[in-house]
Amino acid sequence: MGWLGVVSSATGRRWVGLDPEQERLAEAIAQTGQPVALSRHLARRGVLPEDAAAFLEPRLRDLLPDPLTLRDMGVAADRLLAAVAGRQRIAIFADYDVDGGASAALLVVWLRELGLSATTYVPDRIDEGYGPNAPAIRNLARDHDLIVCVDCGTLSHEALAAAEDSDVIVIDHHLGGETLPPAVAVVNPNRQDETGDLAHLCAAAVVFLVLVEANRRLRVQGRTGPDLMQMLDLVALATVADVAPLIGVNRALVHQGLRVLRDRNRPGLRALADVARMDGPPTPYHLGYLLGPRINAGGRIGAADLGARLLSSVDEAEATALAERLDVLNAERRGIEARVTEQALEQAEARGGPLAWACGEGWHPGVVGIVASRLKEALNKPAVVIGIRDDGLAQGSARSVAGVDLGVAVQRIVAEGLLVKGGGHRMAAGLTVRADGIEAAMTRLGDLLKRQGAGAEGPRDLRIDATLMPGAATRDLIARLEQAGPFGQGASAPRFAFPDLRVAHARPVGDGHLKVTFTGGGPLRLDAIAFRASTTGIAEAIDRAAGAPMHVAGRLDLNRWQGREDVQLKLEDLSLTSETPSG
Repeated sequence: MGWLGVVSSATGRRWVGLDPEQERLAEAIAQTGQPVALSRHLARRGVLPEDAAAFLEPRLRDLLPDPLTLRDMGVAADRLLAAVAGRQRIAIFADYDVDGGASAALLVVWLRELGLSATTYVPDRIDEGYGPNAPAIRNLARDHDLIVCVDCGTLSHEALAAAEDSDVIVIDHHLGGETLPPAVAVVNPNRQDETGDLAHLCAAAVVFLVLVEANRRLRVQGRTGPDLMQMLDLVALATVADVAPLIGVNRALVHQGLRVLRDRNRPGLRALADVARMDGPPTPYHLGYLLGPRINAGGRIGAADLGARLLSSVDEAEATALAERLDVLNAERRGIEARVTEQALEQAEARGGPLAWACGEGWHPGVVGIVASRLKEALNKPAVVIGIRDDGLAQGSARSVAGVDLGVAVQRIVAEGLLVKGGGHRMAAGLTVRADGIEAAMTRLGDLLKRQGAGAEGPRDLRIDATLMPGAATRDLIARLEQAGPFGQGASAPRFAFPDLRVAHARPVGDGHLKVTFTGGGPLRLDAIAFRASTTGIAEAIDRAAGAPMHVAGRLDLNRWQGREDVQLKLEDLSLTSETPSG
């Protein structure tokens, strides 16, 4: 039986609450003085009563690992410091996404504060593709003593061999192969000879650890390094935008990074927040859905280095101009994405199977990753979206679901010769395939992912933390719940069910969204917004209800508008009580 008896909701899901062990844990946490709603959420997260207070105030000093637990860390820090001491010429080769741009900016800012300027090189997504390529590395090596590859390079054996007399450091987080590329150091928690304890770090977080170790060595020399705590806004942005799980040290990095971002001291992020009309204190939502997509837009459909330049800019006028350019590119990206998503979803639904995949001629390589995420969310299975080029090759991006290791499967079919190249990590990957080999490669990838359980779950259960009445949905409760944040990948926000509500008013807003006011029969009301209600089944269910009572579920939030803060439910699902089994 589902929570409140809901076994098939408007979105086709069963509602489930805490299991018996979590129920007991929630009661024990509540006895420490925490609110019941918060206690139940902490219990779902597996927090023990004695750890609750520390969990609600994550401190970086308690959670930051010793950088030297990562292989090659000491060598990388020493080589960076030697470049600083020798006033050497340094180039940073970065990936074109937010993680790559933030990683590059971290190094640029750190070196700048030590009196060095660095060259930043970001490859063009269409002309050069992902990661280092031999011509670019060869050209950089002619004019630089040290090349630092960030968010890329772990599998780039041939390209890095072109560095010749220039030293190379790789700081990455993508899945490594059996052998390492020719480099002075490869710092990567996803090397095959690593323990995997830090596999959840994004590249910017790994760069941060390298700089922590370099600063520590400066202190041994009696010198003070740059203030790394003020750079955590960049690490937080990359962690959220790269959809790294908000667990362990990642949670502390984002928690502290949001505090730094609140001070608005970085010109690039300040300009971008203004262009994006960011309201209220920064949250993971702002990083993932307002700032991140705009920074990514440069690498997707514009100049590849715009994001890195913005994040490292110290000039107000330059930052404003870059932010405005990225905002325009992001609007263009949304239009392209919408067209490809519609076609890709139609293909994937028609194919079925454990892997959702689609391909099309001329699909822009800058949006295939976003569209793959849309397919994954809509169909709850790993997804691959491929754009076919004029030269007989095709480029694709893949996204996975929890419990299915996409990176390993992609590496397997590269080794089998079904892909020209490919790589990534558990949740995301990129690939290049011959156009006439797409069908065979996707069939094989689907088979490998099916063995890991892909496509077996069916409609997802909707996990409910607690049942509330409208009067309990207050600003004070939201403030207490936010202590358990930041929320995001791997750390979902609390979700509550509200029983026996009726629709007092509903009106469409935006592009398929719905604003709803619910009443529980008394004077207290609950305002809600249902995003994409016209496509999720929620709008249809509300029309069908015709004023009948229903159970609703969603996450509480503050709606900020013209200086006001009002409690709002982000409505995710509902069920008519007449359709809910009794007993």
